[in-house]
Amino acid sequence: MSPFAGKRFAIVGLGRAGLPAARRLRDWGAELLLWDDGETSRDAAAAEGFALGRPSESGRRFDALLLSPGIPHILPKPHQEAAWARAQGIAILTDAEMLYQAVRALGSRARFAGITGTNGKSTTTALLAHILTLARIPNAAGANLGPAALSLPVLPDNGVYVLEMSSYMLERLVSLRFDAAVMLNLSSDHLDRHGDMDGYGAAKREIFARQDESCTAVIGMDDEPSRQMAAWLRTRPAKLVEISGVGHETGARALRGTHNAQNALAAAAMARALGVDEATIAAGIKSFPGLAHRAQEVAAREGVRFVNDSKATNADAASRAMGVYGRFVWIAGGVAKAGGIEELAPYFPRIEKAFLIGQDGAAFARRLHEAGVANEYVGTLEQAVPAAFMAAKAGGGVVLFSPAAASFDQFPNFEVRGERFVALAKGGQ
Repeated sequence: MSPFAGKRFAIVGLGRAGLPAARRLRDWGAELLLWDDGETSRDAAAAEGFALGRPSESGRRFDALLLSPGIPHILPKPHQEAAWARAQGIAILTDAEMLYQAVRALGSRARFAGITGTNGKSTTTALLAHILTLARIPNAAGANLGPAALSLPVLPDNGVYVLEMSSYMLERLVSLRFDAAVMLNLSSDHLDRHGDMDGYGAAKREIFARQDESCTAVIGMDDEPSRQMAAWLRTRPAKLVEISGVGHETGARALRGTHNAQNALAAAAMARALGVDEATIAAGIKSFPGLAHRAQEVAAREGVRFVNDSKATNADAASRAMGVYGRFVWIAGGVAKAGGIEELAPYFPRIEKAFLIGQDGAAFARRLHEAGVANEYVGTLEQAVPAAFMAAKAGGGVVLFSPAAASFDQFPNFEVRGERFVALAKGGQ
């Protein structure tokens, strides 16, 4: 049980993935040096007995640098430790890569299923794991969703790792091969990190790297960049499955809308490739409870339904929930992505009234005013939820919290943001 005995790794970034990775790699025999720019994180690592220091100043040679996905190694500006590692020819990896190497070194032939896309990753990951559990196939889900990859258990030969993979993680793989992989959709996001859409698409395409004839590649066909990727996949050895949510309904209450039809079709295609029978796939889709913070109906008061879609951190994600409801009172705002809410214009006629919050909420308000949509910039969720409740009682009957923006101006992440909305929706303070 020491797959990394004699190996030396540097770990930079000790957040959700970094410190769990350090614990596991230490258990697996590796020599480690840890660093985080935040003193609190360094103190937490020191309390567990880890050696701390900047790798670039250690005078040591490392087999790899495990860099937190959120820390850039190229664009927009490389972290100094990443720049040093690149100059030294040291591989910069993600913890999903380390999991794969460890599992294979331990002799397990467990399979790996990878899910990526601009939107829908988390729902598809959770749904596939749910189907595999119903099929009594040992599985563990995590990576970008849920537990960090190196927190997952070592599975037996018939097990399946279900890994949600961000573009940040995919660009740091060197050997991980996904037996089944899906790219759901591709729209403008993270362009500061990848330079442009070509760079972003290239990072996403890495989910299909190293696949051979024994593997399955699933691709969504509902946007042009994905269709272009499908053309490339047709030249590759893996079995190709093309899916589209257009014109399909899943029949599951938690999975309404065209986008969720695509998610369900993706999970079904991957489950099929992993040996699950059709009856179990259908039962899994029907019984799937849905994902927290993703078009999740969380409360109902005085005829008003409250929908928590806090995971919609960009306009494309918000459009998925907005497309489900005919009329609604909208709460949005936060740290906007490139383009703001411009691509949501087709949904503006559905908005009874909008209440805007956060750093870029005022800019959203101005755009809605130009379009003739009733709106008010209120600043915070604490102000927005009761105001939206009153508006919905008089009009739409649905309060949709789908921010179309990141949370970092007012909340540490979209989960905390969503939990605050849920508490307020239930009548809390």
